[in-house]
Amino acid sequence: MTEPTAKLNAGSNGQQEAGATAKIESNVDKNTAVENPHVGKDAPKNEPVETPDKAALLTMFTLSDIEAVATEAVISESSDSLTVSAKPAAQETNVATQRVALYRAQHERTRLLYMASANTRPTYLVQTLKPQFVEYQQYLLAQQLDKRGLMDTDTLERLWQQLHVVDDIIADIVRHMPAQQPAGWQLTTQDGRNPLCFATVGKLKHGKPIRDQGSLNSYVLGHFGVSSFTYDRGYYIGHVVGYLFSCYYCAHLSITYGVTALGQQVVADYDYASLETPHMVRLLQGLDGYCKKRIYQLAVICARLSVFASDKRIERMLIAEVNDFDKKLQQQHLDVLLLQGLMPDSNDSTPLF
Repeated sequence: MTEPTAKLNAGSNGQQEAGATAKIESNVDKNTAVENPHVGKDAPKNEPVETPDKAALLTMFTLSDIEAVATEAVISESSDSLTVSAKPAAQETNVATQRVALYRAQHERTRLLYMASANTRPTYLVQTLKPQFVEYQQYLLAQQLDKRGLMDTDTLERLWQQLHVVDDIIADIVRHMPAQQPAGWQLTTQDGRNPLCFATVGKLKHGKPIRDQGSLNSYVLGHFGVSSFTYDRGYYIGHVVGYLFSCYYCAHLSITYGVTALGQQVVADYDYASLETPHMVRLLQGLDGYCKKRIYQLAVICARLSVFASDKRIERMLIAEVNDFDKKLQQQHLDVLLLQGLMPDSNDSTPLF
């Protein structure tokens, strides 16, 4: 059994592990080695780092009821003025503050996970967190609604049971992806929805808030950077593999999307590179074929388990309920009754099928 996230090889004097997580200064234009996506710019170098125990690490990834109440309050408050075209300056500042606080929490949580020893790091964390993911909750709902056997329940159930492969693939990707400075980009999808289930901050165009670590995708992308969703677009800062994952994910689900560089001042007080298309191309060229294949596999697994896919299955169930009898036969029966001058009523014993 492999570990869920990449191991950091500890040297005899501890310098090797510290070096693996410290920031590496770089020249982005030359696509040379740059910052590890899991360690902040201000992280102390060559100093012993105290890491929490396994229970504390697990708690950092586990949602609490208090967080749920707080999230609902924030979303409720921010949704009251969705029809207003311009946000007040105070509200804008509040959303920006929330976003930076979320990014720092996401970043620190993942940093501590990677700094933890193999014995301290929770094994197959994704399986433990599965019940809190909106994708799993939506799957259970679809399963309960599937009275006609329209959903491939066996395949999906097997995939949820084997969810630990997500941690294995993430570990493999982390081992193979090159070091680089975190890059920022924005992802805009059809109808302003949040198909990637990023953690939501501030106002939403569609009222389906997602809590931090409340989705499978937020867990996956958290290993490569930080993310959030506000109103009609997603914001991501991290390794280019997160960009590639999102593209593969949307393409597999046939979701129309657009990606642009995240401006330098969009997320203030957080260090990232605002890269134009040529630079993104060079970063993608720095990924080998094996790494891209693993990212694609990860994206397909997450897409198959996505809320978007579950919603499509539920839509098919709705259509099936509307078309649950032979309409042509019923039209013929109705015409016969009308020719006979009879009014069809509840006493009609003609079967629907």
